[in-house]
Amino acid sequence: MSTDSQQHSRPLNRQDYKTLSLAALGGALEFYDFIIFVFFAVVIGELFFPADIPEWLRQFQTFGIFAAGYLARPLGGILMAHFGDLIGRKRMFTLSILMMALPTLLIGLLPTYAVLGIGAPIALLGLRILQGAAIGGEVPGAWVFVAEHVPARRVGLACGTLTAGLTAGILLGSLIATAVNKSLTPAEVSEWGWRVPFLLGGIFGIVAMYLRRWLHETPVFAEMQANKALSQELPLKTVLHNHKGSVLMSMLLTWLLSAGIVVVILMTPTYLQKVHGISPAEALTANSLAILALTVGCIVYGRLADSLGSGLTFMLGSLLLAGASYTFYHSLATGTDMLIPYYMLAGFAVGIVGAVPYVMVNAFPAVVRFSGLSFSYNVAYAVFGGLTPMLVTVWLKSDVLAPSHYVVSLSGLGFAIGLYLWLRPARQA
Repeated sequence: MSTDSQQHSRPLNRQDYKTLSLAALGGALEFYDFIIFVFFAVVIGELFFPADIPEWLRQFQTFGIFAAGYLARPLGGILMAHFGDLIGRKRMFTLSILMMALPTLLIGLLPTYAVLGIGAPIALLGLRILQGAAIGGEVPGAWVFVAEHVPARRVGLACGTLTAGLTAGILLGSLIATAVNKSLTPAEVSEWGWRVPFLLGGIFGIVAMYLRRWLHETPVFAEMQANKALSQELPLKTVLHNHKGSVLMSMLLTWLLSAGIVVVILMTPTYLQKVHGISPAEALTANSLAILALTVGCIVYGRLADSLGSGLTFMLGSLLLAGASYTFYHSLATGTDMLIPYYMLAGFAVGIVGAVPYVMVNAFPAVVRFSGLSFSYNVAYAVFGGLTPMLVTVWLKSDVLAPSHYVVSLSGLGFAIGLYLWLRPARQA
């Protein structure tokens, strides 16, 4: 057996597990920093905007600042990917942590409207934009980093494990937000308690940045650098000129990913409370268990992609996502006895998102992989991640099962993509 064949099929070694663990932990802490804002949106709205404006306008402005983080993702992701393809994956991987940790820490120290006036929301917006730019480089960079470290036959497991780390960051945010609200009075949360999760996030980020000192540059990039085989022109130009099909495929898969994460995980706790009258505590408990199931699902689907290939994995995974989400949302009409098991099953089914990066890292050649993946993922997530909550909210006015119908529709897209990949296997880069 040749050396290349042995490298392709060898099992994961100790260094691989170290790389995966540090990357997943760092990703979890960085995603926590990005998502914690949404858990304290109400109190932030009260503190950073004038008290005499209508409540709906205050919440609109608050979520507008939250959305600004999503809109900043493409710019940050494209810039960081550009340099990641030219000067190294590890440098950008470390920079993204610093760009997230410092703004998170500063949000926790930021004076409110009562102290700083109009400067308070403006400063908050600026820090949120920096966070968005950081996460835009972190997620694609992390997928590329782990995929280029492990053997080709373990890329699915590596990407699934990394994605599980990102979802664990959402769970950590949910648990810390719950702990703060349970241990403090509303007055204490408003006075100082809301700052604690952001200060913790800044500390988490600094710890994660320190841990990433122990990571090494990817063998794939090091080899390209040694052979002087790096891109000779603007990497994004090459992507848009030569890899349009891969960009379209990656954007459609990101749409599927955003449907699962945004609707089933992020929007559903509010949906359970407002539409079905479920208590906040019960809704958040069920949501936390669903995120836990999602974390497991990401790893399982990543492993399946290695074993079955992306085509069969997406066909089977999309069918389960459609069936589980349909069952979960429709069961709520008859009661909440099965709320937790059905929500956990739906959460596990959303784990198909763990196989999405497997397709994307294989869709682009190594020389422009970071730029291709980052552009496709961040632009699509900015569009679909931003529009999905508004679309589903408007749809809910006429159809109480709008979340179900939206996710089932995107599951159909996922099945179609899986069928295409099965009939025409993804090119291995």
